[in-house]
Amino acid sequence: MTDEAEDGGITFADLGLRPELLGALSGLGYEEPTPIQRGAIPSLLAGRDLLGQAATGTGKTAAFALPILHRLPAGERGADPMALVLVPTRELAVQVSQAVHRYGRELDARVLPIYGGQPIGRQLRSLQAGVDVVVATPGRALDHLGRGTLRLQDVQVVVLDEADEMLDMGFAEDIEAILQELPENRQTVLFSATMPARIEGMASSHLRDAVRVEIAREPARPGGAPLVRQSAYLVARPHKPAALGRVLDIEAPDAAIVFCRTREEVDQLAESLNGRGYRAEALHGGMSQEQRDRVMGRLRGGTADLVVATDVAARGLDIEQLTHVVNYNVPADPESYVHRIGRVGRAGREGVAITLAEPREHRMLKTIERVTKGRISVEKVPTTADLRARRLDLTRAALAESLLEDDLDSFRVVVEPLADEFDIMEVALAAVKLAHEAGGAAIDEEEIPEVAPGPTREARGRGPGGGGRGERRGRTPSRGMARLFIGAGRHAGVRPQDLVGAIAGESRLSGREVGSIEIADRFSLVEVPESAVQEVIGALRATTIKGRKVTVRRERVAPPR
Repeated sequence: MTDEAEDGGITFADLGLRPELLGALSGLGYEEPTPIQRGAIPSLLAGRDLLGQAATGTGKTAAFALPILHRLPAGERGADPMALVLVPTRELAVQVSQAVHRYGRELDARVLPIYGGQPIGRQLRSLQAGVDVVVATPGRALDHLGRGTLRLQDVQVVVLDEADEMLDMGFAEDIEAILQELPENRQTVLFSATMPARIEGMASSHLRDAVRVEIAREPARPGGAPLVRQSAYLVARPHKPAALGRVLDIEAPDAAIVFCRTREEVDQLAESLNGRGYRAEALHGGMSQEQRDRVMGRLRGGTADLVVATDVAARGLDIEQLTHVVNYNVPADPESYVHRIGRVGRAGREGVAITLAEPREHRMLKTIERVTKGRISVEKVPTTADLRARRLDLTRAALAESLLEDDLDSFRVVVEPLADEFDIMEVALAAVKLAHEAGGAAIDEEEIPEVAPGPTREARGRGPGGGGRGERRGRTPSRGMARLFIGAGRHAGVRPQDLVGAIAGESRLSGREVGSIEIADRFSLVEVPESAVQEVIGALRATTIKGRKVTVRRERVAPPR
């Protein structure tokens, strides 16, 4: 059975969720469910198994978290979890557990993330005290099962989140072992961005009469936005406000709309941008129509530079002078992306569409490209040197405009005496310096660290920069990266996904932060960020790879001959 999400017009209340969850969602600023939530939540509330195809950024965490929390009993609860969520990385375990905690705050939901790299004693104490929902990486969940500290006999719902990623990272055997420990009458939910044969096979083995939910996708209309320049920047979540400000500094839009997911995010970002010197206005469903009209009047009248808005609040807006549309997060589906960027590039005017994507969302960008048949150029976040160069350009342009259009004779009384005392070039340089500084050009910002999209499965094991058999040992690591020696290779059955899974499961790194991998017969070489070397070494020494302890150290580089 295949269910496709319908168009908007449905509220969270229409989905039948309990009042405590509706209150939490309202408090967080969520205005209406995304397509995957509209398609999945009713079936999950009805107790059906579900196979969902949804990428990062589509709202799938709430799609499975809300039905889980809806089932929590109102009275006293037992010590053992009623729901288990398996995720591929420590990063995602933390994100999912935080989201479940926020949604279930009014229900006093007890949520525990379990992952490598965290003191196991803390996890043991929390499990003994009692938990409702466990969010775990497969390796650490299996470790607790072996210790007898994670008991699954009361689990009613199990969720496999980003299942394709877990299989790519070599967790198939761990997942199978965990599923064998669960009650047969459980509800099973599987979410995956792609549906390769292995995922279909897992679904047929473990899901019963499952509802299949996919985000409805319509191809973009030919020629829908031919004059829109589309670009994206990969940014880690903590640096997104600074990255957005920097991109806006470079782009210098005449008028822009920045789209956010929630009212809370809108208010916080608008405040951040105002602190950076932009005249930013918030626009969301928590405002009256009179307030919204005032905001739009300021943008149209030029007394505001940009509006930070939710999709719901921005519906029906047509702003003639709009030059830029910014997606602060990757949109939940390709249709939302097409609808947003269609607000610029109209009537023969050029426009710019910018998307800030976290590394894990890179796959969704590719999906949007494929569905829209458009090109999204992935660019580097501007550096402080880029900002200085841009501001010098703006100063140069302002001076050129003044030379061409302004009456400057009244200033000769200042320049001529100075020219008698100083070289005229020196006088001009001093004047430019003062004009530049008067434009607020001081820059004392820290650099925003570069991040890279997660490598494909093929890139992790072979090909240019991918650490394949043809690579020669001893090449220089990528910038900002260090190479680790791991004393197990092909003879031990080690595959790239085994190494990525071990690092992501036992340290704070995500799989997408692991660099190139080279696997030889008796050893492997793995690139990791320089800043995480000691943590990764300690984490891998404390765990096993292919069932055995291995030597892990920084690669010893032979001195040049």
